Amino acid sequence: MALPDKLAVVIFLVASLLLLSNGSIKAAPGGGYPPAPPLGPPPHQIVDPAKDCGGACDVRCGAHSRKNRCARACLKCCSVCRCVPAGTAGNQETCGKCYTNWTTHGNRTKCP
Repeated sequence: MALPDKLAVVIFLVASLLLLSNGSIKAAPGGGYPPAPPLGPPPHQIVDPAKDCGGACDVRCGAHSRKNRCARACLKCCSVCRCVPAGTAGNQETCGKCYTNWTTHGNRTKCP
């Protein structure tokens, strides 16, 4: 580490100790940082293929111009990948590689 980097670390540590000693930030009971706030629900639905695929795919394909085609592909992807992305479009990466890497014979993504 170069001297400016070490100086920045020292300044950060001193500032952190001053904030902790003033009581404006409370340390965690075991020391260290306070716990992070919860992030909320995941941006996709992990589903049980036997029960939940139909409803999740109805929501996913609700705004699609070809609902039957979208629903057929969505049901297939849901049953194999056990996941349906949130929203009516996009967010495929939230379901992982199974959902994003599955392609048709024409090399297009299979899952809506």
